[in-house]
Amino acid sequence: MSEICKNWTEWLKKNRFAGQTPEMIEQTTKWLEAVRDVILVYAEIKPYDVIIDIGTGTGLLAFKALEMQNCQGRVIFSDKFQDCLDDCKRILDESGVTSGYEMLLSPCEHIALPESTVHKALMRSVLVHIVNKQPAISEIYRILKPGGKFCAFEPVIRSNTRYWEILHPMYIEKYEDFKRVENEIMENPLDSLCNFDQDTIRMNLEIAGFSVPEVKVQEVKSNYVVQAGMVEQWFNNPPSPGQPSTKERYLQYFDEATVNKYMEDVQSYLTGREINLKTNAVFINATK
Repeated sequence: MSEICKNWTEWLKKNRFAGQTPEMIEQTTKWLEAVRDVILVYAEIKPYDVIIDIGTGTGLLAFKALEMQNCQGRVIFSDKFQDCLDDCKRILDESGVTSGYEMLLSPCEHIALPESTVHKALMRSVLVHIVNKQPAISEIYRILKPGGKFCAFEPVIRSNTRYWEILHPMYIEKYEDFKRVENEIMENPLDSLCNFDQDTIRMNLEIAGFSVPEVKVQEVKSNYVVQAGMVEQWFNNPPSPGQPSTKERYLQYFDEATVNKYMEDVQSYLTGREINLKTNAVFINATK
């Protein structure tokens, strides 16, 4: 397993933007803020609401919710990784914020709160890291008060542009073999990153008990020129701690020399070219 990132805070700070130019990082940061704002608009946060940010990470949703409430209420920073909570607490301490929040060390599938505790449950890119999503969504339903809202954003990775779609068979050795393997990887039902889409999420919500949940698909198209070294970053950076990198996934099917040759071919073909990509995601707005 890759040793590039050891914990979530390190990955969020260092590996989230790996292989991106400063312009791309700025664009991604603005996009993250826009995603945050959509979730919070859906949530209709009110003073004195009890709010939980599940899988808070670096606190993107929780910090803004705390600011919106002006500490009049309770925002729960919840994560199963202590390093994330420690980093959020450090920021709050440095900012002089002493009330209106709490830290909860707890996994999404077993949230350490009583039934009907919170008014709003917020989440961004957490289900994508959970293989069996139904228990997590049912647990969110359990902790919501009647009339409470679950508002979230999740990337739908299996419908994104794939490598073989932006390559040319003439320039890539074993193109068809890697195309077949990439499709197999991206459709693996046991891989949390790509074993769901908008329809399965809607079904999970309905099974949990949410009435007529809204699951809105967002498609984002982007284009940029591939820079030297980008492909190496794409292949070697894991999508999260504990997950294999793209290169490690390919090594389950090919020997290292074959994978290295493929990476070299991809880098050689794409460097200096403008590529067009499609990424998909869903916004969730569900009421108990």
